[in-house]
Amino acid sequence: MDFFTIIFMGRSGCGKGTQVNKLIEHISSVDKHNVLHLEVGGRFRAFIKEDTYASRLANEISESGGLQPEFLSIWAWSGELVQNLNPENHLIIDGAPRRLSEAKILESVFKFYNRGKIQIVYLNVSKDWAIERMKARGRKDDVEMDDVMTRMNWFDTDVVAALDYYRAHKSHLFHDINGEQSIEDVHKEILNSLEI
Repeated sequence: MDFFTIIFMGRSGCGKGTQVNKLIEHISSVDKHNVLHLEVGGRFRAFIKEDTYASRLANEISESGGLQPEFLSIWAWSGELVQNLNPENHLIIDGAPRRLSEAKILESVFKFYNRGKIQIVYLNVSKDWAIERMKARGRKDDVEMDDVMTRMNWFDTDVVAALDYYRAHKSHLFHDINGEQSIEDVHKEILNSLEI
């Protein structure tokens, strides 16, 4: 059996978390194998609540809306994979990679774990649409407009390079999904594009 390896990417506020949860629910309803959901943002939010030197420095970056240094991002997702990935798991990655360098390092993960048919689901939304959605959801890290704009900008300067890498990758499948639809319509488009 081919196990899914799916990377969800998109701007802050595009609805990745919602769509990942709906996809996990769908996969679980049609397949008995477990889904490992690697949710990097949640791991970071837990980490910055700790009281260590590193967590305090990372919290300062987080509060300003900045992009965490590469080694911390890689530590967050690689540690989770080392501890929890089994050969009979579907894998859904949400919140990584956020840089081209991370995308290239993630390739070594796929090779090490012998994961084939890598699929990227890009929830494509405009900057303005994402900002409005972030305002509406009212999360603590969505309050300060300067912080929101910082996150929007690092998407353009850093994440887009990783997206372009995946879009051009010869052996990965890239799904460009219109994220500016209803939650159900986005979900349907994802299922149709993934053919599941």
